[in-house]
Amino acid sequence: MSELRRRQFITLLGSAATWPLAARAQQSAMPVIGFLGSSSAQVSVKNLEAFRKGLSERGYVEGRSVAIEFRWSGGREDRMPELAADLVRRQVAVIAAPASTAGALAAKAATSNIPIVFGTGSDPVALGLVASLNRPGGNATGIVSLNVELTAKRLGLLRELAPRATRFVALVNRSAVMTDAIIKEVHASVPTLGVPVEILYAGNSDRDIEAAFANLSQKPGAALLVTVDSFFFTRRALIVTLAARHALPTIYFRREFAEIGGLVSYGTSVDNIHELIGIYTGRVLKGEKPADLPVTQPTKFDMVINLSTAKALAIDVPPTLLALADEVIE
Repeated sequence: MSELRRRQFITLLGSAATWPLAARAQQSAMPVIGFLGSSSAQVSVKNLEAFRKGLSERGYVEGRSVAIEFRWSGGREDRMPELAADLVRRQVAVIAAPASTAGALAAKAATSNIPIVFGTGSDPVALGLVASLNRPGGNATGIVSLNVELTAKRLGLLRELAPRATRFVALVNRSAVMTDAIIKEVHASVPTLGVPVEILYAGNSDRDIEAAFANLSQKPGAALLVTVDSFFFTRRALIVTLAARHALPTIYFRREFAEIGGLVSYGTSVDNIHELIGIYTGRVLKGEKPADLPVTQPTKFDMVINLSTAKALAIDVPPTLLALADEVIE
């Protein structure tokens, strides 16, 4: 082999050896999002589609320009600190906590450096997540869902649907982060509603929920509000089944309850929240700082009425409500 050919061969060999290294370097340079989910991947398919849509609006596609590390709590708020700490150890570029106040607080407690994009149903200033809505000032920003503030609206809708009810009861998770804020909203709605609202507590177990419904059914004439809570959402099939078994007119905070047989749901569009958080996460990856991104609000709300359930409960849904509904399930 001539000296020239030998040098060309060695150069080619050296270039080939660097290809895997270059590929690995490109792969490691891909930013990683840490995703704190309040339920599970199986029940959050549409939400994740919305989150990825928001990311794509900022030019990020999972697997091509960004990676996502998922951590799911299964409705267990007490697991959030360990999941958040795990993402911090993973040194993700940003933590997204789209549907969990507990997740947002856990992420905030776990890091003061990694950017956080949260979704919460409570006041983020009062929670200590941000200094102010317009100028968050720290490493966190996000979306306020207003779901807690919609408590009075839900009770009003429930009274329209169940005008003959003699008792109004709010089912509340005693151990949830937002419990105090929810109870405050329930009490604040009483003057408008014109009747008192009883508080019925449940905890983080199926048995506790079953006991709450058994207690509720001991007195006739009740109508039920299921308040905002990630554990209640993960147990929605059980709750809807118990409401049907005890013939309770019930209003819920997410459309998924009505889709599986709940009477009515009204609340912020969770898909919209995930899309907005995806957009904000993309903006952070582009270099914008959470301190400068104002906390914003969702733009879409869902009301879903299940007419089959209404008929089973002998409820005549007012035409005005049917006209307002985003979806009517026959």
